[in-house]
Amino acid sequence: MNPEETLALWNEERETVVARMLAGGGKPGLAHPEMVAGKTGLEVMQAMLAGALPFPHIADTLDFSLVEVAPGKAVFQGTPQLKHYNPLGTVHGGWYATLLDSALGCAVHTLMPAGRAYTTAELGVNIVRAASHKTGPLRAIGTVIHCGRQLATAEARIVGPDGKLYAHATTTCLVFEVAAAQAG
Repeated sequence: MNPEETLALWNEERETVVARMLAGGGKPGLAHPEMVAGKTGLEVMQAMLAGALPFPHIADTLDFSLVEVAPGKAVFQGTPQLKHYNPLGTVHGGWYATLLDSALGCAVHTLMPAGRAYTTAELGVNIVRAASHKTGPLRAIGTVIHCGRQLATAEARIVGPDGKLYAHATTTCLVFEVAAAQAG
């Protein structure tokens, strides 16, 4: 597929996902513990894509969205905008880091059994190509490398529709049991 076809497909996929989320009642917010109790991480992520659970406010703030999940994988799409620039006139490193951290964490989340959760312990980000408001949509694709009882590691890449790499990252997450009050 050429870059123009990929871009058209990406835009169509994102529009479809966002429309489905909104039609299902999805909006920015926080899921209450009872809303996720008894669900696996993959079920939580799928419910978010269906609009049955709220999506994080940060996605609304930075104009990106989850577009795909599978066991050990999460894909986000976002377009850098002028409001994401730093005082030097370039896309703020925090935009890349947040997009990557979201893909990494959600990829790990898809492998959490019910009653288990995670938190980021380490995040390493490398920005290798500048993006701008003219770049268009970019995708952060996160994949789990290892998911154990106490630690999980994952890697992610931000790429353009032409396959060019913009940034990449790794994470180490601590995996733990959710407190009984939160689990149900």
